[in-house]
Amino acid sequence: MAIVVGYVATKEGRAALKRAAEECVLRGTKLVVISSHRGGKDFDADESARFEAELSRVQDVLDEKGLNHEVRQLIRGNDPAEDLIAVAEEENADFIVIGLRRRSPVGKLILGSNAQRILLDASCPVLAVKAE
Repeated sequence: MAIVVGYVATKEGRAALKRAAEECVLRGTKLVVISSHRGGKDFDADESARFEAELSRVQDVLDEKGLNHEVRQLIRGNDPAEDLIAVAEEENADFIVIGLRRRSPVGKLILGSNAQRILLDASCPVLAVKAE
């Protein structure tokens, strides 16, 4: 069993990671950190290097805490919601942790919401965390 967390280098992503790590300590489970990007022409080498450096910092922090963990950067053309749900199913996850940001009703209508898709489509429970 594992806890899967969606991570982006934002205050929402850091809040989700922090909560997921706390849950792993409480439950004695593995933490799987997922950083998912669509990729394509907009995802150049510099951007890829920045994401890799950020995930390396996350790895170091989790190593220092002594957590059983795995950090994955996924660039396979899927929506982040699809990647998180697929990894949660693959890992037989206890639950998924996601960070929420405040969005206007129009923003939700036009852009859709990865969080909403995860909440509705995940086969396991989802813990949604708001940034402080």
